[in-house]
Amino acid sequence: MMWMTPAKADDGPELRPVANLHSFKTSKRSCLKRKAILKDLLSPKQVARAMGVSESSLKRWCDRGLIPTVRTAGGHRRLPISGVLAFLRETKQNLVAPEILGLPATSGKTDWVTSRARDVLREALLVGDEAACRQTIFDLWLAGQRLSEICDRVIAGAFADIGDKWACHEAEVYQERRACEIVIRALHELRSAIPPGDPQFVALGGTAEGDQYIIPTTAAELVLRDSGWQAHSLGSSIPFASLAVAIREHQPQLFWLSVSHVADPTRFLQDFQLLNAAAAEAGTAITVGGFALDGVLRQQMRYSAFCDTMQHLEEFASTLRPQS
Repeated sequence: MMWMTPAKADDGPELRPVANLHSFKTSKRSCLKRKAILKDLLSPKQVARAMGVSESSLKRWCDRGLIPTVRTAGGHRRLPISGVLAFLRETKQNLVAPEILGLPATSGKTDWVTSRARDVLREALLVGDEAACRQTIFDLWLAGQRLSEICDRVIAGAFADIGDKWACHEAEVYQERRACEIVIRALHELRSAIPPGDPQFVALGGTAEGDQYIIPTTAAELVLRDSGWQAHSLGSSIPFASLAVAIREHQPQLFWLSVSHVADPTRFLQDFQLLNAAAAEAGTAITVGGFALDGVLRQQMRYSAFCDTMQHLEEFASTLRPQS
């Protein structure tokens, strides 16, 4: 999965593009400008106003099952944000007041292409413009772009550009770190807009102990959820023994491991065998990815697939689900 190694202020690894599943603060002014995050449940009136349609039209769509609804204890109809956004993606319905949904005010009104979006996102990340970053990511997703492509071509591409700028002394470490915080917040917000997926197809993943890079495993979860999996990132820096327990307890069909840092290759390979043993018992396919997995290390590992982009992860995951 295509990402980058964060810059360090000391003599650590250079900031540069990285093929892997891994890590990615906003200015005070940007935080003050930021609207409320996506709302979990919305009233029909709110959604109708956001779309610029009559409430009766919206209720007809709900009655036809086009938008899922739930009922409050008092019997009032409410619309989950994930269902509303799924409807918007499928129908290409315009938003006239996206801020009602908790989106940036201009969301859904810009015709993005991924190459331009990469440039826009890069510049917004460099100056810490969180609202513009959120708009770019959400606009692409609302327009029907696959999340795997957004991650690979736009987010990873923007960070690769920032890495090049850092290498040429045109960007500071704090800018990259702030960019990481902005993106992880946007991804967590997007998570609430994506349905949890089919409980018959469970995927887990994370990073091993000592690997603090969180963005790739977060992105992997969202990409798989976007593909219909019930995917859960376990987080970063988890001992292999604990990851093995998670596999035995949850019996996932798929487990992804993001590897962006390996302090001791010998110990890593020894501990990775714990993961292999648990996966063999559970019948779990293991997919790995990451800048730290060079050819020498990979030759000594057993896994089902090596994925150097999120699109590769999505493609491999599709082979584990029977076609309906």
